[in-house]
Amino acid sequence: MAEGCCVWFTGLPCAGKTTMAVQLAEWLEKKGVEAVLLDGDVLRRTVSADLGFSRDQRQANVERVAALASEVVQRGGVAICALVSPYRDARKSAREIVGSANFVEVFVDTPLEVCEGRDVKGMYRAARAGTLEHFTGVSDPYEAPLNPEVQVAGIGEMSVAIQPILDAMERRIVRQAKA
Repeated sequence: MAEGCCVWFTGLPCAGKTTMAVQLAEWLEKKGVEAVLLDGDVLRRTVSADLGFSRDQRQANVERVAALASEVVQRGGVAICALVSPYRDARKSAREIVGSANFVEVFVDTPLEVCEGRDVKGMYRAARAGTLEHFTGVSDPYEAPLNPEVQVAGIGEMSVAIQPILDAMERRIVRQAKA
């Protein structure tokens, strides 16, 4: 069976990762492609409910999600992962777990002030008030990818971002077919 692909959306909280991931999943579904959406917020309440937000616990969360994504990829599906994953070394681990040849990192590059404006849950406000610790972009760093396969602006029309992602996925699939 042919291997699939993992599309890993990363960016600040409220950057638009989940919105883009859902759009990609819906587009793939319409084309008859098996896709599994692994959303960071959902997985934090289920698979990783026992983890906090220290650097080591964030690493463990990313590795758990990558392990799930790897299973989807090995079965020929597309794993669409949308989680902050703020540290480069954690994303590097995810790439290694899934397999670099099957991994498409998508950096949703949204300015902090735009993310804060989208925050309906009040997380940024709580972090700035000091009542929410280890919040990425405020009290914890976000290490932007140095060489993502795709970098998109998380502002404006989200569906515009889908085509570069599809192009990157196609390059992965073509490269696999030639191997």
